[in-house]
Amino acid sequence: MFRMPCVLVTIVAVTAGCEAVDLRGTLGKTSWQLVQFEGGDGTVLTPDDGSKYTLTFNPDGSFAARIDCNRGSGTWKSAAPSQLELGPMALTRALCPPESLHDKIVKHLPYVRSYIIKDGHLFLSLMADGGIYEFEPRR
Repeated sequence: MFRMPCVLVTIVAVTAGCEAVDLRGTLGKTSWQLVQFEGGDGTVLTPDDGSKYTLTFNPDGSFAARIDCNRGSGTWKSAAPSQLELGPMALTRALCPPESLHDKIVKHLPYVRSYIIKDGHLFLSLMADGGIYEFEPRR
């Protein structure tokens, strides 16, 4: 029996038998606030207020972010379960206070490569054991 070739589309994974699985439902329509960042060296950083650091994933592949005193938006894709890449982000440029986690988060977001949702929390892992961001559902 002749089968047509499978085509991989952004946010759609191909499984055995050329069945497509839509992965946008996993993160799409979810909103999170920061709990902590644990670096690959064991350093733990906790925000003074997690609600100042939020990520909202939309089912259309876009996301919105609040990173302390700035707001941003961009795109996300998940080509396979647990994989995550965030595209370039448009971001306002207000100067945040010195104790802000803004600069670190903005620097790290392009290096997110995987995620897991465990016990109701979202964990974003950076490439090369760079660290893990933990988020809880946004209140």
